[in-house]
Amino acid sequence: MRYIVIGLGYFGSSLSMKLTDMGHEVIAVDLDMAKVEMYKDRVTHTICLDASDLQALSTLPIADTDIVLVGIGEDFGASVMATAIFKQLGARRLYSRAISPLHQTVLEAIGVDQIIRPEQDSAERLAKKLEMRGVIDSFDLTEDYNIIEATVPDKYVGMTIAETNFRARYQVNVLTILRNQETRNMFGKAHLKPKVLGVVKAETVFEQGDILVVFGKIQDIDRLLHE
Repeated sequence: MRYIVIGLGYFGSSLSMKLTDMGHEVIAVDLDMAKVEMYKDRVTHTICLDASDLQALSTLPIADTDIVLVGIGEDFGASVMATAIFKQLGARRLYSRAISPLHQTVLEAIGVDQIIRPEQDSAERLAKKLEMRGVIDSFDLTEDYNIIEATVPDKYVGMTIAETNFRARYQVNVLTILRNQETRNMFGKAHLKPKVLGVVKAETVFEQGDILVVFGKIQDIDRLLHE
């Protein structure tokens, strides 16, 4: 997969290096040439440009990039500007780092696909999450077993938990389901917020957009999501 990471601070650089080590193509961008030079041998590509400049960002291969992640943390204005420009340029999936509740609200108003909070997501954890298509969040219980949040695959929409038979077919247990409900932020902009359904039953029916919370081995969960 190809990623564009904006910002080579501690979080952005750690994420860029981890994704590169996983075998992905990473284009890491920063305005500071010293940082660009520092990581040029650890990241697939490092580029020095102004992420708040529309013309500069339009030179990047955005249409051929799977995920754009704006990791700027210390400069609120630059973060919001870069996020808005990538949204305007049609990034396929746009993630952005938030450093405060107000910052998060502004990013939600722009319409990013996901908000990243560094105090909750280490770079290594986020890299694992990005690598698995459809995965929203993950928590490592042991080296082998994980709890994963992932969007329900389309082929299971309309089926009950009993009908999918995940436990017998994949050795994966469904712990609960998060179902999106519409709410409004302080600017009055509507957005979806997930609500936990609690302990699900065998007859619970999967709906479009449901987020599964499942437990099992990572390779078994990956088969469930992508077979």
